[in-house]
Amino acid sequence: MNTYLTVILSYFLFIILVSLFTKRIASRSAADFLVAGRNLGLVACAVVVASEWLGGMSTIGVSEKAFTSGTMQPVLYNLSTAAGMIIIGFTVARHYRDKNVHTVSEMLENLFGRRTRSISAIAFLAAYITLSYVQLQTCASVLGPLFDISWTNAVLISSIVITAYTYVGGMHALAITGIIHVATMFIGIGIALFTGLDKITGFATLSASLVELGSPDNWYNPFSGGMSYALSLVVGGVLGGMAGQASIQPIFAARNAKTARNSAILSSLIIAPFGIMVALLGLIALTGHIIDAEAITNPKMVLPTLLTTKEFIHPVFGGLALAGILAAILSTVGPVNFAVVTIATKDIYHSLINRMAVDQKIVATARRLVILVNFITIPMAIFIHGAILDAAYVSYAIRAIGAIVIILGIYRRGWISSEGVRWAFAGGTLAVLFAVVGNKAGWFSIEETFVGVGSAIVFIIAGNIWSKWKKGDLTER
Repeated sequence: MNTYLTVILSYFLFIILVSLFTKRIASRSAADFLVAGRNLGLVACAVVVASEWLGGMSTIGVSEKAFTSGTMQPVLYNLSTAAGMIIIGFTVARHYRDKNVHTVSEMLENLFGRRTRSISAIAFLAAYITLSYVQLQTCASVLGPLFDISWTNAVLISSIVITAYTYVGGMHALAITGIIHVATMFIGIGIALFTGLDKITGFATLSASLVELGSPDNWYNPFSGGMSYALSLVVGGVLGGMAGQASIQPIFAARNAKTARNSAILSSLIIAPFGIMVALLGLIALTGHIIDAEAITNPKMVLPTLLTTKEFIHPVFGGLALAGILAAILSTVGPVNFAVVTIATKDIYHSLINRMAVDQKIVATARRLVILVNFITIPMAIFIHGAILDAAYVSYAIRAIGAIVIILGIYRRGWISSEGVRWAFAGGTLAVLFAVVGNKAGWFSIEETFVGVGSAIVFIIAGNIWSKWKKGDLTER
């Protein structure tokens, strides 16, 4: 067995063993399994929030986009997300925690009624199932070449590992393993970046090489690769987290409202630097000083190829960096899958099917759903192909609808009706999916994030008008 596999398998085994220690605590109640008993402290909560964002998109996705664009534009994913978490900290975090909710849709029920919860839950399920299969793909794209196995087998192995530690420990497992993941990814990727810059003799050589290859002189400017796409990253990053179940769920689990607020803000200091590190590694690979960039036919393989090149980095450190990538992916795909499980458990099963279910029944249902979610995402990960960062922003476009609704519901309740909310989720989600089809078919070219935000506003206004008409407010005038 080679060094890379030894390091990675040891890491996987360690994570599963850690999860086993959380099983007894996680089984006591639904609150323990789904929101860690609402007892996460500041650092634990901040790290778990950050770990959800520092996944396959912050590693495979960002390096892929940096490699293909020759710019630092993809770091906007991390920078805008970090800015979004700061905004969340100062706006909605305490409201989420004070309401003692389990899901974003449950929060919407408090604001707009039960029907809104059901419709929004369906939209969020679509968003997170999309994100879940994308994250599964990123894990498989690393494991496949390392184990020299087929794409299908890589997806299956990834799914089994992810299912194992989520099934066993719930949110407790995600909290503890999230801390381990973040430490591993920063150490591993940090060593790789330091080695890469040393190999090419610094930033000056990197810059000269990139410009020679056709990158703009200001390649380091995140907005140098095109303003429309850049703005879609910013809008999606800022709004995507505000109603994102996976990134908000640790805030639901915070010890109190103050901890919820401060942990959201603190998480931004972890999220922002990581994307810069990974993007620089993608650009270092592009220069061709270390690996043959032209030989890379699949841009998703840029980072794994770089880290398994012995001339670049010693196999022990390369294995550690690869473990860091897998740690990043696992730290996201676990919470993302668990977000789907929580939405399905609380917003569909407990709210619509069995409102009288006792805690143990809810926990048992959640565990079954952990397995079911993976059965759904496995074929999607195997057969649906496309750029990772682009596919993920379909999810963010739908979540942006939720962000607009949440903000209006908390701070401007008189500006939005229950009909407006339901229309926004139903019509906005369909508009985003139509935009995806239209872009793929070549009918038009428009960023899905803009479609999500624009359609949400239009449907909110239309729903408000309809609500007033039903009440007779318009006819009386």
